[in-house]
Formats: sequence, C-alpha cells, structure tokens
Amino acid sequence: MSHQGVVVLNVGGLKFTTWPSTLQQFPESRLAKMLNGGDREFRLVNGEFFVDRDGVLFSYILDFLRTLQVSLPSDFSDYQRLEREAHFYELYSMADLLSQDSLLKPKVEILEIRFVLQETQAFFRVFGSCSTTIDALAGCVTIFAEQLGGPTWNNHNIPSQKPLVPLPLERPSHHDFIFQCGTDYSDRLGARYVSIKPDHRKLINGTNVLGLLVDVLLKEGFHLVSTRTVSAEEKIECYCFERTRQPDALPISQAQQGDVVPQTKAAQMHKQKRGLQ
Repeated sequence: MSHQGVVVLNVGGLKFTTWPSTLQQFPESRLAKMLNGGDREFRLVNGEFFVDRDGVLFSYILDFLRTLQVSLPSDFSDYQRLEREAHFYELYSMADLLSQDSLLKPKVEILEIRFVLQETQAFFRVFGSCSTTIDALAGCVTIFAEQLGGPTWNNHNIPSQKPLVPLPLERPSHHDFIFQCGTDYSDRLGARYVSIKPDHRKLINGTNVLGLLVDVLLKEGFHLVSTRTVSAEEKIECYCFERTRQPDALPISQAQQGDVVPQTKAAQMHKQKRGLQ
C-alpha cells in the first residue's frame, strides 16, 4: 500500500493521525512493520489501522515517536502499564527509559531558611536539597557593605547615600549559603544591605529581607509547610518550604550514549528472554 499520505490509527476506540515516517522511527517496531502489512495484530478497517489496546496510553507512545523522548504529566502513575505497552509495540528503547521510573517521577524539593534577629542585625542561612536551586537563588542575592564613620545610624530604614561595596556570599557547601544585614558598629563594614533579584531595592532591615526572600520562593512555586523555633535561647526561627519538581524529559539520545540499552540490543535481549520462557 502507498504511504504518501497520513496514517489513521484506531487504538481501543481512540483515533490518532500521524505521518508514516513517525511510525517508522524504529524500523524493528511493530508499528513500522504494520505499514508493510507484516503484523496481523493491526487490522486495516475502512482505511484505518485498528488495534485493540489502550488508546490513552498510546498517546504517550505516539508522543515518544514524535519527540524521541519520554515526557509524562506530573500526575502520571501508570508507569508499569505504559512500559508494558512499549514492550507490546516493541519499542524497547522507550521501555528501558520507563523502567527507570525514579528518573521520571516528580520529586519533592525542600528548602529551609534559618533566621536570627539580634538588635540591629539579622543573620540568614538558606539550605536546599537541590544544589542547582541553591546556586540559582544565591545568584539572585547580593550583599552590599557600607563603612560607617561613627555611631550615627539612627533610622535603619533610610537608604544609604554612601557608595556601597558588593560582598561575596558565604558558601559552606553546594547546598547552602549564609549572609547577614543590618548595622554593627564594632565592624569596620558597619552596615550591610541585601538586594534580591528581580527586586532592585537594597534592604537593611532583616524582617524586610525575610519577607522579600519568602515572596521570591513563593513565586518560584514553593509553599510554606512549617515554621518552628530551633533554639529558644538564640531565637533562631526556621521556615521550611517544599515544591514538587517535574523532572526533565528523558531523551532517546541517552540510550545512544549508553545510559539505557539501545533499541537493537534491547530487541535481541527481549527475544532471548522470550525464548527462555
């Protein structure tokens, strides 16, 4: 038969339309063989290929053929059933990606702010379970220092008119960073301001900095799950945030790089396994 036009598939009552080249992405798959009439499981009825399988799950099969990557919704849970369907269509590269469901499932990310307010100074420690998020957040925080000439700082909410010098953040590890703001007359850098992008203000008041930091996290999809006092004597307040991160799509290129078994080799292994049964 000619494959110049589009192909219509009726999978369990759901219809899909695609190009023949999409179905031929993997020549050894049953969908590729279907076009040549080499698979009796697929019947040509009124110009449509009919197969008695799950149509909803087939939408993910077709998306894989179109994009060469596995990308699933955050609420998806039928990993085993979809892997079974991938085996049915003999798309072993997809099946191997699905077997690594831990890489496909959404992950909960935890971030914690520890905050201490001591008279005119405030101290912050930000810890996160994801080092990439901490790196990105640390890149948004800038500390500015001002050298004071004497104890004349009375109103800590008045912006400074003196030149401010940026200071590096303290990074004890890849998962946290430390900074402080406020005034300390015992230090030659007597005043420290904090700026958090995309806000351009330079804040010296610790409570205001905390509020801005919380606002940034909420806009990034975090939600506050708990607050507690870590140390009553030192008055350390702890704010714990969480967000669910959808993992990146797993591309088929990973299979070619050896992260998963390539399609041809996987097909051979699958046939050998069936022969042993």
